[in-house]
Amino acid sequence: MQQHPNLIVGPEHFEDAGVYRVSADTAIVQTVDFFPPLVDDPVAFGRIAATNSLSDVYAMGGTPITALNIVGFPDKELPGEILNAILRGGAEQVAAAGAVIVGGHSVRDAEIKYGLAVTGTVHPDRVVTNGGAQPGDALVLTKPIGSGTLTSAAKRELIAESDLSECIAVMTTLNRDACAAMLAVGVNACTDITGFGLLGHAFEVAEASGVTVEIEAGAVPLMQQAYDLAKQGVLTRTDKATLAFLGERLEVACADETLVHLLADAQTSGGLLISLAADRLDALMLEMQQRQVPAKCVGQVVPRTQRSIRVR
Repeated sequence: MQQHPNLIVGPEHFEDAGVYRVSADTAIVQTVDFFPPLVDDPVAFGRIAATNSLSDVYAMGGTPITALNIVGFPDKELPGEILNAILRGGAEQVAAAGAVIVGGHSVRDAEIKYGLAVTGTVHPDRVVTNGGAQPGDALVLTKPIGSGTLTSAAKRELIAESDLSECIAVMTTLNRDACAAMLAVGVNACTDITGFGLLGHAFEVAEASGVTVEIEAGAVPLMQQAYDLAKQGVLTRTDKATLAFLGERLEVACADETLVHLLADAQTSGGLLISLAADRLDALMLEMQQRQVPAKCVGQVVPRTQRSIRVR
C-alpha cells in the first residue's frame, strides 16, 4: 500500500473517504460513489445518489466544497430529459450542501448509473475516523434503517411508489447537521451506514478500533413497513452476504431473526454511526435535537473480546 507523509487517512481500514494534508491547517477529503436507480423518479434518484456521495465527507468531519458528476447512461434507449432530471436532482443536493459541481464525466452504458466524486476540507487535527472508538463509548445512529427493504419492495411492486415517501425523505436528508452536532460535542469515531448495513459498518469500527461493538437491536429506529416487509423475506440479499462474512465474529443474543437480518441489510444514504464518550451522550443528543436530527442511542463499545460485534 502506498505511503506518503501527507496521507492522513488511506484505504487500510475501509474508511469512508481518503484524507490528504495540503497545509498545516487544511486537509482535503476525497470520495467517490455511484449506483443504479433505486426509485423511478429521476430527480429523486439524482438527489439520493448525491446525498449518498456527500455523506462520506460528513462522516470524516469534513465540509464538501466541490463535486464531479459521474454518469453512465443508455442514450440510444432513453431520452436525454431523464438524464437532465437526474443531474438536476444531484445539483440541488450539492447546492444544499454549500458545495459546487465543477464538471464530470459520462459514458454510454446499458444501465443508468449516477453519483459524485466529492472533495471536502477538514482541519488535519480534527479528522474523524472509524478507528477511534473506546471502551465505554455510547453508539448513536442518526437515521432509521430500512431503505434497502423498502426500495426492494417497490421494485418487486409489493408496495406503491407513494409508500416510499418516508424512505426517500431519509435518503435525501444530508448528514450535514448530524456532522455539525458531533463536531460541536467531540466524538471518538464515526462512519456512515451504506452498502454493508448497520452490522457491516459497525464491524469496520470494531476492527479499526480494536474493540467490540454491542448493538441493542430493539433500540435501532426502523422506517415504517420495513420490519413487516423483512419478515416476508423482502431484503436486498446483502443481509445474507454480510452475516456470512461476519461469521463467528458476530455474536447474536437477539431472538428476533428478522430484525438481525434487517440490521445486516444494505442501506443507501444512511445515517452516521457515532461513537463517543458516554459522559458526552446527553450533550450530543441535545445538539441533535436542536438540529432536528432523529438520533438514537443504539449500543455501546466494550473492551475487545473474541467477537467483534454482539447483537442483543
